[in-house]
Amino acid sequence: MRRSRGFTLVEIMVVVAIIGILAAIAIPSYQKQVQKSNRANAQAFLMDVSQKQQLYLSTARGYAATLSDLQITPPADVTKFYKVDLVAAGGAPPTFTITASPIGAQASDPYGTLSLDNAGTKGSAPGTSW
Repeated sequence: MRRSRGFTLVEIMVVVAIIGILAAIAIPSYQKQVQKSNRANAQAFLMDVSQKQQLYLSTARGYAATLSDLQITPPADVTKFYKVDLVAAGGAPPTFTITASPIGAQASDPYGTLSLDNAGTKGSAPGTSW
């Protein structure tokens, strides 16, 4: 009696089908986790800018108009996925709003544009807050 060695085509196709099903579940989950991580980096940067603005206010009696006034440059992991803008308004009392708008692969993030103002109000997509 002769012994057969190797795998049959049916066995290989079953393995390929299982791998395909696992990939269909795992890849979107992975992409959501990457988006979540990128969002957390942007949120941390916004909080850092807000803290620097409060320090700047205590010495300059107003908020900085640009990130370079605060001697801050956004890290590469933020600028790769978000466009960061700082708007400071003079007057009594002075105010600022910093926003991070998603770009590239992050544009499909359901939270959308993240914002933080001088009062600590956090904003994102309509009806959500981070």
